[in-house]
Amino acid sequence: EKQAVNAGLLASGAPITQMNVVRKHLSQVKGGQLASAAYPAAMHTLMISDVPGDDMAMIGSGPTVGDASTSRDAQAILTQWGVAVPASVTRALAAGSQVVPPDDMRLSRVMNRIYAAPKQSLDAAQALAEAEGFRVIRLGNDLEGEAREVARAHAALALQEQARLHPGDAPIVILSGGELTVTRRGDGVGGPNAEYALALMLALNGAAGIWGLACDTDGVDGAAEVAGAIIGPDTLARGGAARADAESALAVNDAHSFFGRIGGQVVTGPTLTNVNDFRAMIVHPV
Repeated sequence: EKQAVNAGLLASGAPITQMNVVRKHLSQVKGGQLASAAYPAAMHTLMISDVPGDDMAMIGSGPTVGDASTSRDAQAILTQWGVAVPASVTRALAAGSQVVPPDDMRLSRVMNRIYAAPKQSLDAAQALAEAEGFRVIRLGNDLEGEAREVARAHAALALQEQARLHPGDAPIVILSGGELTVTRRGDGVGGPNAEYALALMLALNGAAGIWGLACDTDGVDGAAEVAGAIIGPDTLARGGAARADAESALAVNDAHSFFGRIGGQVVTGPTLTNVNDFRAMIVHPV
């Protein structure tokens, strides 16, 4: 039943912070409840951040971090995004939950520490790019929004930066991280990174000298065992040659199928970590 709620939230386009509020109030572990159960034992929590802004209360829905939200807030989020839930979920939220307030004394015995975060992936990518002679533009490691809309904005930025370049100028790498969302419009197989790449490809429309990569750092984009996708000036034409209609694929959220047909998927297997989405665009002068 909780899986059904999660699937509905994913399809709705709700931001990860709101999804986590709902998850906390349907759990006996999240929202500080693990720390509450262990009190007065001392706890040391090591966190891998997979949320924009590295909010400890949102990482893994905060098993050892308090939260000021209520079960009424969770119900309001489900209503706001039109997520249909089983009757048992409605009853559970109406009955309230045991999520622990941030100032609860039971949390005084907990030390929380983030030891891997999205910023580190961009730092590493920037160092590598600069060592190879690229100029780096960073858009931040906490971007949120609808994947296709962010992709269109990034395509416009790449074209704008390219227009400023002259022959012989150093190429540019545009880096960003965060967690984008997808509002489900069809029954295709997709994820926010592949959908971003598909929309980016369409917005660039075969522009010379620009490539893009979008992947989830855990190796799983959406529900598919695919990290994401890579695009370049010839990707749209390759899709046409393979009779893969990019516009139709985007309309029904079928980005993984599109890139699977043309060999544009990035498959890493499980990376055993997760510091959110990673996106890079390479822009050469033309």
